[in-house]
Amino acid sequence: MKSLLVPAFFAAFMIIPPRSEAQKELPPKGGPAKDFRLSAKSSGKLSNGLKTTFVNYGDIPKVTIRLIIATGGIHEEENQNGLAELTAEMLRQGSTTMNFKVLSDKVARMGGALEVYSSKEAVTINGSVLSEFAADLIKIIADILINPAFPESEIERLKDNLKRQLAVNQTVPQSIAWDRFSRTIFGNTSLGRVFSKREIINGFTKTKVADFYTRNFGASRSSVYVVGIFDSVKVKDAIANSLTAWNAGPPPFTPPIKHVAKRDTIIIDRKNSPQTTVILGLATIPPNDKDYIGLEVLDALLGGAFGSRIVRNIREDKGYTYSPYSELVNRKGVSIWSQNADITTEHTIDALKEIDKEIRTLQQTPPPGDELKGVQNYLSGLFVLRNSSPGGIINQLNFLDKHGLPDSYLNDYVKNINKITPREITAAAKKYIDLSKMTVIMVGNKDIITKQIEAKQPKKAF
Repeated sequence: MKSLLVPAFFAAFMIIPPRSEAQKELPPKGGPAKDFRLSAKSSGKLSNGLKTTFVNYGDIPKVTIRLIIATGGIHEEENQNGLAELTAEMLRQGSTTMNFKVLSDKVARMGGALEVYSSKEAVTINGSVLSEFAADLIKIIADILINPAFPESEIERLKDNLKRQLAVNQTVPQSIAWDRFSRTIFGNTSLGRVFSKREIINGFTKTKVADFYTRNFGASRSSVYVVGIFDSVKVKDAIANSLTAWNAGPPPFTPPIKHVAKRDTIIIDRKNSPQTTVILGLATIPPNDKDYIGLEVLDALLGGAFGSRIVRNIREDKGYTYSPYSELVNRKGVSIWSQNADITTEHTIDALKEIDKEIRTLQQTPPPGDELKGVQNYLSGLFVLRNSSPGGIINQLNFLDKHGLPDSYLNDYVKNINKITPREITAAAKKYIDLSKMTVIMVGNKDIITKQIEAKQPKKAF
């Protein structure tokens, strides 16, 4: 559950100036935030190690089924970057008993669709269908996993897709910045490698895909979540009868995560760029740390919500950027806090100085109670929205499983958010947003940025 306090939610905080005296009347105060209650769930485990979770939810006759394998980019070796993504795409092409067209037609007749995708830490098979077809969808997912076809006829096309996407990403300043940011913090590790290389992708074969699948996929690394309206007996029988045959595979394993925390500033030259893409941040605590909820509140207050301090400063007051945001990206055992912005080139260092100032201010002075309460209300409401769909509930359940958290984490989340005090925010800012360990990446016109740095000496930001 990464802290997705990004521009997608900004509209909720837009304030429209009044046009008349009548419009200046303040709206009534909102009621107290209500605690969230997770719907009753049933959990189990098959003989091969596959974990199962069922939640009856909603009143629309649809069900979402998601099988998550705890593998992905984290298990790629140095010369395999992109192999997990290719393996997921090859799985999507169907099984030895049904090709992609047959698979797609079957799921479409169930009133739904099936997706297969990968990330650094997971390969996910996800489908939503009409409730009466829940057992049938489970059988299809089982067939894909137990009898993957990995068709030779499709591999070159899929490799070409990967190379095209790589070429595009290598021209996008935000992607360039994130690649360098990750490599600076995590080095030449699976978490540090964002971009692959054409020559690496060219070397992928069906044999390498099948080998990656054999070494990293299996029931003991996997969980299946079923959320929505469904016949519990039929669904549990379908899982037991079809997925028990899947090999247990390798045991769960997360490679040791190594990261550096040092003050570092890197400029990547992009001639004639009208703006500078900036990412600054550092590795910090994971969600199972006792201080993590306080860090989430701090993130929202500092830069993660539309009314946050950094947004008000460099967007509303100064006009240096249009959509700055901060976020927490969760990995197993570590999180990354970052402040992101595309800044008008001539104001790059001015904006960094303002970000620096806002962080230092919050480290020294607790926020006013009403400001903190506004952020707490925002996070409480956002949490409810995240749990208002089957897919959202699955995200939360997987978040608990991934980070080893109890159900009470969700049930007590709103209460714990609202217990955070102004002094705890200041303590978290001092402890976890450490400017002496901040990595700063700038992608933009190096000549102009360098001149700004020289002009600001000896008071340059970061």
